[in-house]
Amino acid sequence: MPGRSLDLHSSWVIVLVVVVLFVLWRWWSGRGINKLNSGALEARIKEKPNSIELVDVREPSEYKGGHIAFAKNIPLGQIDRKLDTLPKDKDIVFVCQSGARSMMAARKAKKAGLQAIYNLSGGMSAWRGPVKR
Repeated sequence: MPGRSLDLHSSWVIVLVVVVLFVLWRWWSGRGINKLNSGALEARIKEKPNSIELVDVREPSEYKGGHIAFAKNIPLGQIDRKLDTLPKDKDIVFVCQSGARSMMAARKAKKAGLQAIYNLSGGMSAWRGPVKR
């Protein structure tokens, strides 16, 4: 059975390599994208509301169910066509339900050349501020 233990060992090495590559890819693709937690975003909205553009990338039905006041709804599927409508002189904060879709939108914005890009960590699930319906 020596060949069988070698196969098991090889399988674990392959799994480990895949996990490491995935982690590195996630880290690398998120570079240049700042993360804000709920408290930091709420403070920023209170202190300098005109310095940020909130972009909620959820579907319209999710957005209508409750969103951060002043957030503009641009679903992720439309973000590529609408990136040029976002202001260049404001910080752009992307929001979704959990933070995953907004990170995808933030990556697209970064690739398109936008500079001051933020993602709400945990999305609306982590948001503790007021919600507009």
